[in-house]
Amino acid sequence: MAYPKEVILRARNILAQKKADRESENSARLAHAYQQVPRIREIDIQLRSTMAAAAKAVFSQGGDAQAAMEQARQENLALQAERKNLVQAHFTPGYLDESPVCPHCGDTGYIGSSMCRCLQQLCALEQQKELGSAFRGGESFENFRLDYYSNTVIPQVKASARSVMEKNLNHCREYARLFSHGVGNLLLFGSTGLGKTHLALAIGSAVGAQGYSVCYETAISLFDKLQKARFTPNEETISQADRLGNCDLLIVDDLGTEMPGQFVTAALYGLLNQRLISGKPMIITTNLTVEETSNRYSPQISSRLYGEFKRLTFLGTDIRVLKNGGMTL
Repeated sequence: MAYPKEVILRARNILAQKKADRESENSARLAHAYQQVPRIREIDIQLRSTMAAAAKAVFSQGGDAQAAMEQARQENLALQAERKNLVQAHFTPGYLDESPVCPHCGDTGYIGSSMCRCLQQLCALEQQKELGSAFRGGESFENFRLDYYSNTVIPQVKASARSVMEKNLNHCREYARLFSHGVGNLLLFGSTGLGKTHLALAIGSAVGAQGYSVCYETAISLFDKLQKARFTPNEETISQADRLGNCDLLIVDDLGTEMPGQFVTAALYGLLNQRLISGKPMIITTNLTVEETSNRYSPQISSRLYGEFKRLTFLGTDIRVLKNGGMTL
């Protein structure tokens, strides 16, 4: 899962703080235990010194090393048993449990070269915060309302807007549930105000919650970032552009609202090719038809959008108008 380095850094800082907090809490509890039961402190000192003393005796005086180490081991076991009994007698269970926050990685965030689940979860949470500005109204599958779509059959499609949108909702829900590398791409097509952005963000939220990295950009914002990386390159602008190509899921909202031009066409072609070749999924929302896409960008881009993407057509009346008029269907 290709989390951006900024997200990973924030997550690692949080984990480091959790580790420091746990160590501070453990130290405070241990100090309290020493004050309440001084014998525990004496035992801890003895435990630290027993094995060292045995090793020193062997190397300085000679003798049976195995016997000396076995004697030290037996003394340690007796001290540990005494300490355990004292802790159980004077404190609640787990009071002096000095285990790390994560028992799998010891709070390092990694097991070998692989990211531990604890750090993955923190990355997912940080990513959700980052996506928060995009999720303006808490868009989800649960609050997508089908009652804004008419039950009247549309002759051209031989189905009602509501039945078509119910299928779209179910398809998007399944897409999010089964999301993985190579799951495919979605093109959400239809007029303004029919719920394309809502379902795109609902997918993004569900996929992000599974631990995948998600980037949401309006078309205007996306091309602005690509342009800055091309013409004013620095660490920040290059990093932002890299995220668009490397994230697990890229959502581009309102394709066609950006200012057209040669740079936009070239940048879109390059981004599409990069993600299609690597099998990294995309979701694009637009109200451009095949012909309009071909005329605005190029036939090659139109071919990719309508050939490599699963197209979901959105039908109905502008929901914003219905909400403002207090209407439901």
